[in-house]
Amino acid sequence: MWDKGADLASWVDNWADHQPTSLAIEFKGVETNYGQLSTRISATASWLHSQSVGVGDRIAWLGPNQPLAIELLFACSRLGAIFLPLNSRLLVSEHSWILQDAKPKLVVSHESFLAHAEEAATTIPVHPSAEITKAETLDTTPRIGKLDDPVLLAYTSGTTGTPKGALLSQSALAANAVNGAHAHDLTSKDRFLTFLPLFHVGGLNIQTLPALMGGASVLLHESFDPGQWLTDVERWRPSWSLFVPATLDAVSSHPAFEGTDLSSLTGLMAGSSTIPEATTRPFFERGISVGQVYGATETAPTAVVMRVDEASERPGSCGKPATLCEVRIVNDDGTAVAEGESGELWVRGPNILSSYWRNPDATSESITDGWFHTGDIGHQDPEGWIYIDDRKKDLVISGGENIYPAELENVLAESSLLLEATVVGTPDSRWGEIPVVVAVAAAGAEQNSEAVLQLFHGQVAPFKYPKRVIWTDQLPRNVMGKVLKHEVRALVARDQNTS
Repeated sequence: MWDKGADLASWVDNWADHQPTSLAIEFKGVETNYGQLSTRISATASWLHSQSVGVGDRIAWLGPNQPLAIELLFACSRLGAIFLPLNSRLLVSEHSWILQDAKPKLVVSHESFLAHAEEAATTIPVHPSAEITKAETLDTTPRIGKLDDPVLLAYTSGTTGTPKGALLSQSALAANAVNGAHAHDLTSKDRFLTFLPLFHVGGLNIQTLPALMGGASVLLHESFDPGQWLTDVERWRPSWSLFVPATLDAVSSHPAFEGTDLSSLTGLMAGSSTIPEATTRPFFERGISVGQVYGATETAPTAVVMRVDEASERPGSCGKPATLCEVRIVNDDGTAVAEGESGELWVRGPNILSSYWRNPDATSESITDGWFHTGDIGHQDPEGWIYIDDRKKDLVISGGENIYPAELENVLAESSLLLEATVVGTPDSRWGEIPVVVAVAAAGAEQNSEAVLQLFHGQVAPFKYPKRVIWTDQLPRNVMGKVLKHEVRALVARDQNTS
């Protein structure tokens, strides 16, 4: 597909040759053009080389969103090294586990995380980010990275146990950029506002890297603030931005939402979990279409795409396979199911992971003949549009009937009684399992369990009705907005033990 001798950084270098003064990244009022970004990547590679970083070495990064995170990834691509972004929301003990598993050559830390990084890293050298930003390009720095080399080690969220490191090659990220270009009709004139964390493949790879590999401009926010997002949409006039459901709700409920000029937006993309129609409706009502990107850490992540010009006609669908991807929907035996029947989604394409880091058993269990098993349950309609029914592991089997919590959560999302809610299965002596609602009451609303249970009448089949409501102050979520179902189940179990 591409020259095996090239590296990802060459895409930026080529744009620097064509449009050196065009804006690449703006961060906290500082603008970096493509000529400067190419130079920064070269200088970062030189600094890494001075630390004896070579082919296959892992370089960990810990900090909030910073241009340096992007520069480190591209610099690693020049050297054949592997970029390891660390989730800045994790505890020291969690970082220690990842660092022991990945064994990086060194850790680069933002100054605000230095003490944390040093405690987690123990015997691994930790360098403050300011040390790298002062580096200069050295003529002796080799350029030996190839597209076949692994370049990104992204650890999954670990919502069901010990996290796994998905190893993605340079060619996988290049293929993902092609998928991203198709998803957005991306051109060098586009402007992307990035606020989701770069330590996840969503924030890093759905829009940000494809934008920079396509000559477009990126406004990078250090973290998410709905008011700042609205202010910068009006000021900077982006054409695109990427959301998860929780951040869509935060923006649409902000007091400035109705009065902000959103006319620059070609559209918004959303991902990371099923997207309730109620969450996207305020944007459609303002003339802003919200498309979707479905995928996983292991698919880099763009695997299925609902483009914005198609989204309004097919609520609930996550789209069709991305340009370089194939999707199969299979039963437990790996045999394709009939049209309209639910099964597990398998994805194949040049963007999927090479392997799980130091985990051959997990690799062989997750990939069959090049097909990655997503663990998601979905179905495909006669026109080829794909719908995600639920996570395979979240399936509730009650009295022999399959119940998908996402269907029930869509009903709950429409209710003004609730600020947020989710559904999990819990053991039941009669039915095997029953669905239970875990909810947070809306501001000013009472905790009315009977009213919540009545919401499902006439909306879903009676066998799907949840049997209980458990109230809580907030749902546990990871930084990408995903509800941590294992923590919700633990909450339900504690409630049962005390009642």
